[in-house]
Amino acid sequence: HVQLVESGGGSVQAGGSLRLSCAASGYTYSSNCMAWFRQAPGREREGIASIDSDDGMRYADSVTGRFTISKDNAKNTLYLQMNSLKPEDTAMYYCAADPNPLLCLTGRRDFGYWGQGTQVTVS
Repeated sequence: HVQLVESGGGSVQAGGSLRLSCAASGYTYSSNCMAWFRQAPGREREGIASIDSDDGMRYADSVTGRFTISKDNAKNTLYLQMNSLKPEDTAMYYCAADPNPLLCLTGRRDFGYWGQGTQVTVS
C-alpha cells in the first residue's frame, strides 16, 4: 500500500519561504517520477516541479528560479523548497509519484499515487 503524506504548508508573507515535505511509504524510488502539483480555488491542478530517478529536475515557468525540488532516497522523502513566495503561489500543494519515468519527461498529470495535500497561503 503506497502512501504519500505532505507536510510543511502554512501561512507566510510575500517574499518568505517554506519547505514542503512528502514522506513516502510502501513505494520505491527506482525508475520513477516524483512531482509537486498545486491547485488554487477555481483553477486546474498544475504541475510545478518534477524529479526523475536520475535526479533530472524540471520546473514550470511560474516557479523557475524560486522553487527547488529534491529528494532524500534514504528517508523516502520528497521536498519542495519555496523561496520568494508570492500571493499567486497560494494553493493546495500535492506530491505525486509514479513508476513511469515518462511522466517526468512529458508533463503528464496521470500519476498513480497522490498525497492528501498541504495548504500554502501567501499574503
